[in-house]
Amino acid sequence: MTATIAAMMAMSLAGAAQAQTHLRIGLAEDPDVLDPSLARTYVGRIVFSSICDKLFDIDDKLNIVPQLALSHETSADGKIVTIKLRPGVTFHDGEKFDAEAAKYSLERHLTMTGSFRKPEIAQIDKIEVVDPLTIRLLLKAPFSPLLAQLTDRAGMMVSPKAAKEAGDKFGNKPVCAGPYKFVERVQQDRIVVEKFADYWNKANVHIDKITYLPIVDSTVRLANVRSGGLELIERPLATDIKTIRDTPKLKLVSAVEIGYQGLTLNIANGPKADTPLAKSAKVRKAFELALDRDALNQVVFNGEFVPGNQWISPQHPYYQQSVPIPKRDLAKAKALLKEAGVSGQIAIDFMVPNNPETRQVAELIQSMVAEAGFDMKIRVTEFATSLKQSELGEYQAYLIGWSGRTDPDGNIYSFAACKQPQNVSGYCDPGTDEALNQARTLSEPEARKHAYEKVAKRMIGENEGHIVYLYHRRVLMAHTERLEGFKPMPDGLIRVVGLKLK
Repeated sequence: MTATIAAMMAMSLAGAAQAQTHLRIGLAEDPDVLDPSLARTYVGRIVFSSICDKLFDIDDKLNIVPQLALSHETSADGKIVTIKLRPGVTFHDGEKFDAEAAKYSLERHLTMTGSFRKPEIAQIDKIEVVDPLTIRLLLKAPFSPLLAQLTDRAGMMVSPKAAKEAGDKFGNKPVCAGPYKFVERVQQDRIVVEKFADYWNKANVHIDKITYLPIVDSTVRLANVRSGGLELIERPLATDIKTIRDTPKLKLVSAVEIGYQGLTLNIANGPKADTPLAKSAKVRKAFELALDRDALNQVVFNGEFVPGNQWISPQHPYYQQSVPIPKRDLAKAKALLKEAGVSGQIAIDFMVPNNPETRQVAELIQSMVAEAGFDMKIRVTEFATSLKQSELGEYQAYLIGWSGRTDPDGNIYSFAACKQPQNVSGYCDPGTDEALNQARTLSEPEARKHAYEKVAKRMIGENEGHIVYLYHRRVLMAHTERLEGFKPMPDGLIRVVGLKLK
């Protein structure tokens, strides 16, 4: 009798285990550290979308909407922002989310050594707890991008108890207040999260478990989603669009990214910046004139992407029409090199993350600029390693993009203002800084656009800058028919709340 009951229980448990829904997502890279204050990667933001809720989020029209915050109010002078918090929210370790926890998370972003969030919210001078569910942000000056910053990692809330106990190791086991809690990570292999039973919006969380699988080879990612080994993949190749559309049980979704893809040049970050490309605006102009962005788009991306030359796309309201995309002009490029006193081939250490599409872009750039006199020596590097090497200045040109932010400040300030953490070029120009800081204090769109025009003319029009913007991707994702409720978002992230597997 006992044996029979035991056998029945075992069968019941096995049935329950089989019934558990499991979503498998193929990522194009392995994320860096899973600490909202220290993280840099786009794929990391995809994972954070399931484990770390933010004060605010965006909708599919880029409107800012409440998440862990319920509402906000800004003072007439723009220097005080009062935020009401959502009641009844619990962190994954059972600790309560309240005003003290929000204050702690924001101060951690501002003060933690190595924080990439500090420049994003640096205008916050002081954070006050008004009552258990209200915080007040006192700003050094009006700061128009603030709420947009709080829709991303700067707005992610972490458990104070867990963060204090883990210190700089928090990213090994993040504890937040999202719909899923962290279970395990095996570097270069998988990240596993499970549904959080006490999530504030648990009625809309329908999948029990999610496994994120970094699969660098896009062909392998696509093969896995076609065979049913994955339910969703991000960034299939543009050249695979026809295959996906022709596969009956697959769906393709896309949206033009709010970020950019480009070439970051080492201007003044260590000994490797000792190149004609780093020292001369004329050489940089010659380099750009050797490029053909339209050809790049056609050859590598079947014309599906959007050529560009700024930190926002030509479709964006802040795009500067006065600084248009230059056409390829080899004769002018060679003449500029001659004017700059440069002869012979200019050798450039060209760091390229290990991704098939990225490598193809790099090879085409290499071929184009060789005709003007640039010898791009491609060095394929694992993605997370390339980020580290860029910080150390161990490169001369770096093929890297930015997934984008809802406010244009998030695409430029940390990369172009002096001594900012993502300014791995060492670029520093007082005029650029002045215009960038001015844009942060303005709320009227035309006034802000005028401030950004100064930046565009200086950095791009005069080629005094350090980034050659190339194109804006159409963020592609493919999923099986089994996955329901998925819709593309302008930031390219995967919102897991509301998803179902049939």
